[in-house]
Amino acid sequence: MQKQKNNDIIFSKAKLAFSMAVFGTIGLFVRRIPFPSSFIAMTRGFAGVVFLLLLNLIRRKRIDFAAVRKNLPVLFLSGAAIGVNWILLFEAYNYTSVATATLCYYLAPIFVTLASPLVLKEKLTVKKLFCVLCALLGMVFVSGVFESGGVNKGDLKGIFLGTGAAVFYASVMLLNKKLCNIGDTDRTVFQLLFASAVVSPYVFLTENVTTFEYTAKAVILLLVVGVVHTGFAYTLYFGSVGRLPAQTTALFSYIDPVVAILLSALALREGLTLFGIIGAVLILGSTLFGEINIKLPLVKRGKK
Repeated sequence: MQKQKNNDIIFSKAKLAFSMAVFGTIGLFVRRIPFPSSFIAMTRGFAGVVFLLLLNLIRRKRIDFAAVRKNLPVLFLSGAAIGVNWILLFEAYNYTSVATATLCYYLAPIFVTLASPLVLKEKLTVKKLFCVLCALLGMVFVSGVFESGGVNKGDLKGIFLGTGAAVFYASVMLLNKKLCNIGDTDRTVFQLLFASAVVSPYVFLTENVTTFEYTAKAVILLLVVGVVHTGFAYTLYFGSVGRLPAQTTALFSYIDPVVAILLSALALREGLTLFGIIGAVLILGSTLFGEINIKLPLVKRGKK
């Protein structure tokens, strides 16, 4: 029984790590889609829902509406949090640099780790706290703040929006711990549906979608983002976070920005500075150190 439980935990960690790696590749696709970020966010949610419903149809699997009704308040709150998180993050990019917005956004794991003892009654160990602080320091390095000479006062609005996105991202992590007896696909369908529903009014109030040029390339890239980066990746993500401690989820979330930064250097030829390399080592190192139990050998005293 204990062996099966350990295997489930290992499998959940593997799914979480893979989903975060997939999330880290989304920038390569989004940068080539000629639509506003808010519109991409809305359509990725709806595309993800359609993909998952079609997958259910192929599998001949029905949605467990009894479980959905039981978890409906949490599903709605977490889905709405995802939608608001998308809006705040995309707006942050309009007022400050991507590096600064990313740094603010990845304060979310810090919020989760600090809130989990109060909200989820999880024990906050010195080791976990040390690892999160190291990961945050790594994010400072990879964000490029040192190279840019700091944050200007004009970036305060972007920082506020990015931090707000982090708060909603952290709330999604914590709310998912409250879901119970609901399938991974079912929870993902309704969370993405509620996320898109929240984003939709914002899109139609701020954008004229009839003027967009819907080329074949743009539509295909949008479908990839919706199917792979949303429907598939969120299924793995939500299917793992409910089975792992919130602090573990927080640490693994740093895989996303590391993958994004590495791909920007390798695929987009944007270059990886010395600070970026140091930051990536700090983030990955703290994630691994936080999850590996290192037992030091005991030295027994004996007579000489």
